[in-house]
Amino acid sequence: MISSTQGSSSAAWGQLQQQQAQRNAEQAEQRARSLQTMAQAAQREADQAQGNARNLKIDSSQARTDADSAQRNVAAMSSLNTVNTQLGELRNQISNVLSSPSVASTTPSAYTNVDGQATGTLINITA
Repeated sequence: MISSTQGSSSAAWGQLQQQQAQRNAEQAEQRARSLQTMAQAAQREADQAQGNARNLKIDSSQARTDADSAQRNVAAMSSLNTVNTQLGELRNQISNVLSSPSVASTTPSAYTNVDGQATGTLINITA
């Protein structure tokens, strides 16, 4: 037969085990809530990082478009400068041609024949 002391001791032991199990369950619940809160915060940060990554991708694409446009503008300006230089040279050549003394149409000097007559200056059209 179990004595009343053993029965009380056994009941106290069972109660102590139950209290310990209750504390363990409460600690596990608290840890679960804490981890869930941390996971939610991490998820929010991940969502923000993903949004930032999308924005950076859009910004980088726009920057690439701007850089390509700037490169095309540089090439166009270079071509325009070349054309302007060539036009300036052409203007100078035209100006030089127009301002140079023209070759005067000089009357050829007359040739004097053996009879002392000047020849080569008049054409006799009468026959």
